[in-house]
Amino acid sequence: MEMLILVAILLVVMFFMSSRTRKQQREAAEFRNNLTVGTKVMTASGMIGTVLDVDDANDQVTIESFPGSPTTWLRAAIAKKIEEPVADDADLDDASDESDVTAEGETASTISPDAKDVPDDLSDLDTTKREYQEQQRRDADADGK
Repeated sequence: MEMLILVAILLVVMFFMSSRTRKQQREAAEFRNNLTVGTKVMTASGMIGTVLDVDDANDQVTIESFPGSPTTWLRAAIAKKIEEPVADDADLDDASDESDVTAEGETASTISPDAKDVPDDLSDLDTTKREYQEQQRRDADADGK
């Protein structure tokens, strides 16, 4: 009797798991069948691009990941749609700060750093971290001897 209950529970669990899998497969197939030009997608191998053409006759999709480099994929290789991030107000404020005009009419992106601000060797960089690493090496050498 206990064995029968165990088998029944196992069958019910397997049914629910397979029905969920079937539902996910059905949704993915519906998405692939409704692909439109201009949709940003990701393939199963991880390539991200924009749909340029959908060939229903051959079940193929042409994707452009880099301007001027279209690739053709089987429709089944398209894994999911990529949603573009929505810019919030903070992002828009940052973008406007970069375009502000600075001294002598230069924008923030065209200002070149002064040569005296760039260190010519590592001696000016984070000496505390370098000293700590040197001490760690000395300790490791002392432990090994």
